[in-house]
Amino acid sequence: MKKAIVTGVTGQVGSYMVEFLLKFTNVEVYGAIRRLSVPNHQHIEHLKSNPKFHLVEMDLGDEHSINACIEEIKPDYFINFAANSFVGLSWKMPVNHFQNNTMGVLHQLESIRKHCPKCRYYNAGSSEEFGDVIYSPQDLEHPSRPRSPYGASKVAARQIVKVWRDSYDLFAVQGYLFNHESERRGEEFVTRKITKGIAKIKQAIESGNGFEPIELGNLEAQRDWSHAEDFVRAVWLMLKEDKPKDYLLASGETHSVKEFVDLAFKYAEIKEAEYHWTGSGEEEVLYFKDKPVVKVNPKFYRPAEVELLLGDPSEAQKDLNWEKSVSFDSLVRRMITNDIEQL
Repeated sequence: MKKAIVTGVTGQVGSYMVEFLLKFTNVEVYGAIRRLSVPNHQHIEHLKSNPKFHLVEMDLGDEHSINACIEEIKPDYFINFAANSFVGLSWKMPVNHFQNNTMGVLHQLESIRKHCPKCRYYNAGSSEEFGDVIYSPQDLEHPSRPRSPYGASKVAARQIVKVWRDSYDLFAVQGYLFNHESERRGEEFVTRKITKGIAKIKQAIESGNGFEPIELGNLEAQRDWSHAEDFVRAVWLMLKEDKPKDYLLASGETHSVKEFVDLAFKYAEIKEAEYHWTGSGEEEVLYFKDKPVVKVNPKFYRPAEVELLLGDPSEAQKDLNWEKSVSFDSLVRRMITNDIEQL
């Protein structure tokens, strides 16, 4: 049986990757986790009884733990989803982001080169690498123009993947993942912040209680959103190609943060006639009757904003025979429905 190491398994896309491998392949999966004083295993708890799934300890900031894990397991596949991925925090912790997102990749590839050079390696890239875009939709030829330390760390990791691939003939690829969300998205990310906040507001309205408005940053920022489950299928197809090749994974459509808010309120079944937007820019507010439910807080603005991201997935669609299965509407509906049910 072939073996795969998957990092980031306690997060949304890593946990979906493990589920996919266990369900659709005959691969033994080793989920790499970083030891925490309070374990955060809710996304993988249901997988622990599967005899093909094992947890191993690995820290992206610790070269020794990476090397020891790869040397012992000698995986046939290494899928790296682990990263410091909260863009806003990267200005406050830039060195940490480079240590994990860039140096972690270097240590993984160097260990693979030494101990299992036939291993097929995937690293998760990001649409934030394109940053201050000069044309839309973005494709693989678009230059790197990151606008955050996070984006810069992913650009550096991409170059490391290419150098190790070219220098040592490794099967090493990077997929440029545009925004991917799900019911498992962390609560600090704007999409989950919106859906969980609206679920709480709906509950408060129905019970006659008061509530605090949701505070957001740039409502006009436009993103290319997909469901994380759709991307894990494409990642596996990339790893099964005859030759290593990078691909861009996206939905091919873009929506603003404000659109996401409106759609989430719609699927929360809070009637449109009962809420309305007023003002613009920093003064823009969404009211439910006479109560603010969403307002802008400039503290959530980025020091350098990325206004528009829109990916061109045509090459992945053609070469990998891959298509997304979850629409933007369905994504928002699933997320808000899940948060309402959790409450």
